[in-house]
Amino acid sequence: MRRPKISLKKYFYFTLICALLLIFGINLREREIWKDKLSQDQPLQQSLQQITKASHQNAKDLLKDVSENELNNSDGRTENRGNPYRTTTTQHVQKQHYKSEAPNSEQQQNYLPSNLEPTSKPWFFRNGDYYPKTVQASKLFPHQDPYSDRIVNQLMFVPPNYEEFRQSGKLKSILLYNGLGPWNVKQGRDVFLRSMCPIDTCEITAHRERTQTADMILYKDHYIPTGLRRSANSKQVTMLYYLECPYHTQNVKVPDAINWTATYRRDSDIVAPYEKWQYYNPKIRQIEQDRNYAANKTKKVAWFVSNCGARNGRLQFAHELQKHIEVDIYGACGNYKCSRSTADKCFEILDHEYKFYLAFENSNCKDYITEKFFVNALNRNILPIVMGARPEDYEVSAPYRSYIHVDEFSSAKELAEYLNILDKDDELYNSYFKWKGTGEFINTYFWCRVCAALHDEESLKIPHWYSDVNDWWRGAGVCTSSSWRNFKARKDVISDD
Repeated sequence: MRRPKISLKKYFYFTLICALLLIFGINLREREIWKDKLSQDQPLQQSLQQITKASHQNAKDLLKDVSENELNNSDGRTENRGNPYRTTTTQHVQKQHYKSEAPNSEQQQNYLPSNLEPTSKPWFFRNGDYYPKTVQASKLFPHQDPYSDRIVNQLMFVPPNYEEFRQSGKLKSILLYNGLGPWNVKQGRDVFLRSMCPIDTCEITAHRERTQTADMILYKDHYIPTGLRRSANSKQVTMLYYLECPYHTQNVKVPDAINWTATYRRDSDIVAPYEKWQYYNPKIRQIEQDRNYAANKTKKVAWFVSNCGARNGRLQFAHELQKHIEVDIYGACGNYKCSRSTADKCFEILDHEYKFYLAFENSNCKDYITEKFFVNALNRNILPIVMGARPEDYEVSAPYRSYIHVDEFSSAKELAEYLNILDKDDELYNSYFKWKGTGEFINTYFWCRVCAALHDEESLKIPHWYSDVNDWWRGAGVCTSSSWRNFKARKDVISDD
């Protein structure tokens, strides 16, 4: 019998369909097998990852494992016993860890309800959408929470009676006694409405005829007596705002003149920092990065500076550092030039050419950390070396393990030796960038927080006065003209500049 004739074309399509069905069947089977295998192996993989991370950390700790007791002698100065690199590195890691466990790490989250979705962000974050409800009690002032700057608490505060206050049509008035000019704001409610403050029932005025009736009299940089007497139970608040450090601010000699302060200091009533870092989750302060921040960087230390006469000796320290490591100084105090008109391009070289940046303040004062650190350094892909505020101030204000403080080392030579180690060890260098992506620098909405604080009727019932605001601002322990390592609390003579 003669077989039916099959065309070549039909035979090709038949073979193709069979092959596709076979491939589909094999892939489906393998997918099911791997799905089962992964579900069984997942706990094991997680355990292995934890063991690997722990082993990696332990290996590093072994290289740096010197106890805190061995680091410090009776007067608090660091002694070099054995390998100096172990000493300084351990001091940095241990102190950072200790401070990170301070009460403020938990207290800063007390503004969120427990049932908030993990993906929700409070309103002050970029793309944040969660606004606060009424809060029965909140820690807004230093005496209520000395471990925190309370910025987040103030941003998320809404008193229980707020809706009733809003319905009344009343407004809390803030008199800018120095005028509108220094503040760059408009009269009225504009700044509160534009900022979408949770509490926006406040108004700004510059008319001094309202001195007697204003809820707050706010002074910027200069206190000017009003000449009016206030009763002891008056709820009117006088607040003094300072942006600069004590060396460059007015000496207020009038006693019992100020109720609240607004400065960069964490113990101010309204803390007004140069920048505010906030974690998305305070329990997650480091994540692995997908890049090498040391790649293609051939230069070591850079510094942009114009003031060569800072009283904390930063220029002398930089010159001493130059004896042991390459330090390129840009500006009036160095051999490298960078025009102010092209400042952005100048700073871009920090991302691509240098590994370290000297974020040195012009004064060593408590909590005094400016844009030299936050903007010039942390906003770049470079590791900052800091001088200015106390080591403990940086620990609570900066992202975890994001910088190196000069006072962790006994000398510029010892610091340079450690920087040379980092220069040769990409893994250790990159460990200082694991903070990136764990949070963001937030807008602290100064005016929103002032308005919110004025609505805290419980706190206003008992007026608070600075008996000597000058002593608080520039008294013993606030500033030093030398290293904090050698500092002993004393009455520094700080003149008006």
